[in-house]
Amino acid sequence: MHIDLNADLGEGGAFDHELLALVSSANISCGAHAGDTDTINNAIRLAVTHNVRIGAHPSYPDRVNFGRLPMQLSFSSLRQHVLSQLESLRELVGTQHGQLSHIKPHGALYNQLAIDEALAQNFTDIVKEFDSALPVVGLAGGVFLRVAKEAGLQTYSEAFADRRYQPNGELVPRSDSQALIHDVDVAVAQSLAIISKGEIKTITGETIPINADTLCVHGDSVIALQFAKKLHQRFVQEGIRITAFSREY
Repeated sequence: MHIDLNADLGEGGAFDHELLALVSSANISCGAHAGDTDTINNAIRLAVTHNVRIGAHPSYPDRVNFGRLPMQLSFSSLRQHVLSQLESLRELVGTQHGQLSHIKPHGALYNQLAIDEALAQNFTDIVKEFDSALPVVGLAGGVFLRVAKEAGLQTYSEAFADRRYQPNGELVPRSDSQALIHDVDVAVAQSLAIISKGEIKTITGETIPINADTLCVHGDSVIALQFAKKLHQRFVQEGIRITAFSREY
């Protein structure tokens, strides 16, 4: 068994340095929801040093709410914001002799893409305009991955180690007090079930199937580092390899 382990970094979190020694891919902020030139460049530098795959993490232009509130943008506005973010990060990555490996939307944009087919088509078109060879990462079972795959993009399905799920496979909204898993052991158990059994228990107690290529640990979580270390320990015990997905296909 194997899994890609990713974290959202470059957002000004406390554990970027330590997490980049533990994950196999990193989704680095493009600056629209969090982070600044220093934190983003530092995350890129560390990712290159540790041979961690670098993904762009574009978001809605909403630093006040950390990109976590839904927005309704016209296609032209969405295109302008997303392309400028992607181009900016690609330039920063290139100056440090790195290469973009994938694109993973952030926050509310990520969640809306999972259920809104029109938005998913628009975002897919923007990605293809930027670089049609770049894979995209999205919520396992979500609309975005289907639309992107139909358009010829390489797709990777993502599950969350530290988030709870609804019976329809969507994430429990962060506005719900139960959205995040704060118990490290519970999060580890959920991760192992995703990888070894292809299933997850929902917030209502049901078990639903889930197929994931990559597992996310949120870099801004207060237990992020403790959790990542515990995951490594259990993965070794269970014979699960942490290995980055490849853009070669």
